Amino acid sequence: MISFLITIVVFLLMECVTWLTHKYVMHGFMWYFHADHHQPKYNHVFERNDIFFVIFAIPSIILFYFGVEGGMNELFFIGLGITLYGFCYFMIHDVLIHQRFKWFKNTKNKYLIGLRKAHKVHHKHLGKQDGECFGMLFVPFKYYKI
Repeated sequence: MISFLITIVVFLLMECVTWLTHKYVMHGFMWYFHADHHQPKYNHVFERNDIFFVIFAIPSIILFYFGVEGGMNELFFIGLGITLYGFCYFMIHDVLIHQRFKWFKNTKNKYLIGLRKAHKVHHKHLGKQDGECFGMLFVPFKYYKI
């Protein structure tokens, strides 16, 4: 039971980590990597922004490694919470919103439509300043209104 709670709490905390990282790192000193994500699309499979998937995977890999050493411990479930969040982020951000994979093109789900609206507002700013809606899975309620 405690392992499930650790996983869920870490998953939820990752939204805060994502918001802070997106606002102060990706729109801050690592803007070079994130900038192409805010620019008009070119026909490339990868963006420089994709480096963040690798950067964010490293803590999970380390936690999994030390979490199975000598039997399953809390570190494994912390890594699992981070990984599950990363999977959801990928599905929402890259699949649903940016349609990098054409799996879920038409949805009528109010929550998913709200996420799309909030992210569209985030992308109306092409530069690193004046951004808004830095989270991914939890956005202001005003975006859920039709």
